[in-house]
Amino acid sequence: MDACIKPLCFELLSEVGEGSYAKVYKAREVGEEQRLLAVKKFNFHASASDNGIPAFIIREVSLLRKMKSFNHPNIVKLLDASVEPVGRSLDLTLVLEYIDQDLSTYLSKVPAAGMSPDCIKNVMLQLLQGLDFLHTNMVLHRDLKPENVLISSRGEIKIADFGMARIYTFNIALTPEVVTLWYRAPEVLLRSVYMSSVDMWSAGCIFAELFLLRPLFQAFTEVQQLQKIFEFIGFPGEEDWPTDSPFSYSFSWGPKVSRNMPLHIVGPEENDLLAKCLTFNPSSRISAAEALAHPFFTRH
Repeated sequence: MDACIKPLCFELLSEVGEGSYAKVYKAREVGEEQRLLAVKKFNFHASASDNGIPAFIIREVSLLRKMKSFNHPNIVKLLDASVEPVGRSLDLTLVLEYIDQDLSTYLSKVPAAGMSPDCIKNVMLQLLQGLDFLHTNMVLHRDLKPENVLISSRGEIKIADFGMARIYTFNIALTPEVVTLWYRAPEVLLRSVYMSSVDMWSAGCIFAELFLLRPLFQAFTEVQQLQKIFEFIGFPGEEDWPTDSPFSYSFSWGPKVSRNMPLHIVGPEENDLLAKCLTFNPSSRISAAEALAHPFFTRH
């Protein structure tokens, strides 16, 4: 199972994941360095390839190339990319730096006693530094969740999987099928325009999960997801309801019981940062840069 993609030659070691369009392999570079690599192989059959490579794949590659030129420590690095016709199919191969596991796998192994406060702070600090970098460069990730956050054995955090990412052009009115349901911001659920603040909502959900060791909002439908959100943050006032949403403001959207609850397992600074991330109105939600200056990170 050897492959050679100039200038990188590598040997595939094992398959580590499979999605709708791609398989991901652990590989080792052939040569002096012998680095471990992550190789993502896409195959598009004739029916799919008639229109070329799907737009979201092109977007992922172009954004990874853009990120590569900046070389940020908290963004996964694209090392190489190549396209090869195979019969009536196209093979696209992305070679990325290899990181041991994703945050979801990492959290599944955390002892019941939970993560240490220092570890939680370190993970969030790096995640927000990566997000601040993306947003400064006008990139929305749009699918931030523990499975798309990589964590190395040395505790390095890398934001990965840019298949849903977009260059930010003011308020975006795009497909609502962005962000896995449990990490989806209210404005996306309400089919409203959205901006970089959607990533900060997702970051807030991840922040809570670092303490709880389970997702904060687990629903099976969008309506149920909204109700779980309102149970936690309280039902918003009509003035905060998005005016461009096709769904009218109605108390029927509200939960049966509105608790507006803090997380009892964390302190006041943690709850304050979480509340600022999980603010219903996206224009009032904290930015990544503002979050990095929050007392949770600055106070010793």
